[in-house]
Amino acid sequence: MVFKMENALSSERKISQSVIQVTELLGMYQAELARILGLKCGDIGELASGRNTIKKDSHAWQQAALFIDAYNLLFDYFSGDAVAIYHWMRAPNQHLQGTPHWLIVDDGKLSLIRDYLSQALSESRGHPENG
Repeated sequence: MVFKMENALSSERKISQSVIQVTELLGMYQAELARILGLKCGDIGELASGRNTIKKDSHAWQQAALFIDAYNLLFDYFSGDAVAIYHWMRAPNQHLQGTPHWLIVDDGKLSLIRDYLSQALSESRGHPENG
């Protein structure tokens, strides 16, 4: 079961918990989250256990906010269908010229994925952003 992240940016504790939840909901590893946030694996363990939080206005905070936003867009685009979300993340995407999961983790293209999802969602609702 998947669910949307609400008010994820309301505090350091909330964003830290939310980014761990998104990682789990997407079937990603903590080591992959470390790469996305620009942190060490041990830092993610401390976030997961609640011993530490992502500091506001840090690079990790910016990346976490972007990651959560991309996840929420994905959730909306697929109407919360966990199987469709998981498949989309791991299937090669011709428009993105790669697999979204690996583009995010290995290529640092989280912003590209977020923008793509935003536009796709907008177009699916019949409101193209550029037109």
